[in-house]
Amino acid sequence: MMTWFGPEELQAVRLSIKVASWAMVASLPIGILTAYALARWSFPGKQLLNGLVHLPLILPPVVTGYLLLLLFGPMGPMGQLLAALNISVAFRWTGAALTAAIMGFPLMVRALRLSFELIDPKLERAASTLGASPLWVFWSVTLPLALPGVVAGSVLAFAKAMGEFGATITFVANIPGETQTLPSAIYAFLQVPGGETSALRLVVISVLISFAALLVSEALNRRLIKRLAAA
Repeated sequence: MMTWFGPEELQAVRLSIKVASWAMVASLPIGILTAYALARWSFPGKQLLNGLVHLPLILPPVVTGYLLLLLFGPMGPMGQLLAALNISVAFRWTGAALTAAIMGFPLMVRALRLSFELIDPKLERAASTLGASPLWVFWSVTLPLALPGVVAGSVLAFAKAMGEFGATITFVANIPGETQTLPSAIYAFLQVPGGETSALRLVVISVLISFAALLVSEALNRRLIKRLAAA
């Protein structure tokens, strides 16, 4: 199948997979902690945290990208701090991964939070009465029960990262081989005469990935509900 694609198209597909994979893996631990806190804990500022988590879903992607540029750009506070550590994210694939992680984070947290909320707290309390520490209860009881939701949230975040465009192009531009992901490549191909065929091939890949992600997510959600009902 890959023989149908030209070098630039393959480069965009590979970079998109790389960016989306790193975005998903890097955001997963934070997503699990955030979702569990929103599902199980009561603390001051909980609604504020919930709003901040979902803010990327509400803001125009260009605004999110511009805010990232202000924070992580060469003159931004986080950008200067990272520069002191010899780390750069602006106009790099790492910046594309950061942007993709932020844009996919709300979808991941929503799926994870639903999974944790569906788990009967009595199961966790039963493990606690047997002498298990809270951390061990979470690791041995809560997380295994929520595993389908964890996978579903990860898949959704990955698919969102694969399709992210507005925030990415604002923060890290559209540099072939460095930050030109699938959506950016489609946009670039549509700007040049004769690029429609290449753009169409990449559109097909994007649609297939997104559709597969939705099917996997729905299947895992149904499995989670059945698993918790049996428990």
